[in-house]
Amino acid sequence: MPMLKYCLSLVLVSSLFLTGCKTTQSTSSDSTTNVPKPKPEFAFDFAESEQLMPLLDQAKKESKLVFVDFYTDWCLPCRLMEKDVFMDRDLGNFFNENFINYKVDAEKGNGVNLAQIFNIQAYPTLLFLNAKGQVLERKEGAAYHSELRAMAESAISKR
Repeated sequence: MPMLKYCLSLVLVSSLFLTGCKTTQSTSSDSTTNVPKPKPEFAFDFAESEQLMPLLDQAKKESKLVFVDFYTDWCLPCRLMEKDVFMDRDLGNFFNENFINYKVDAEKGNGVNLAQIFNIQAYPTLLFLNAKGQVLERKEGAAYHSELRAMAESAISKR
């Protein structure tokens, strides 16, 4: 019986990794919302911008593509990607060399508009764009190291 509980727990946790968050409501109440959270130091160099267009222009100038991570603060798979994937130095180096990386909170600021433009229905949603803003690759839900790298290489081949 303990083995059955372990297997069921493993299946449940695995399903969280493979799916995204599809609700639009926050699941937590944070009493420290007025206190800014320190920014994590990702291996991916995520560009700071309220607008996507300057990043598309930069991508064109640098002959790169744009990688966009649509996330929300309350999304568990989003947090797991931040902790496990975006901290990976080797993957970060690959992405920094080939992409302008951009994280978009789909519930704040211009992220709401961008989420509508790209029809974002789940979090995270990962997009690979060319310099014209056309989607080359798209995934709803978390992608881990090998899958994210394969998506990136596929996007590069579609340039």
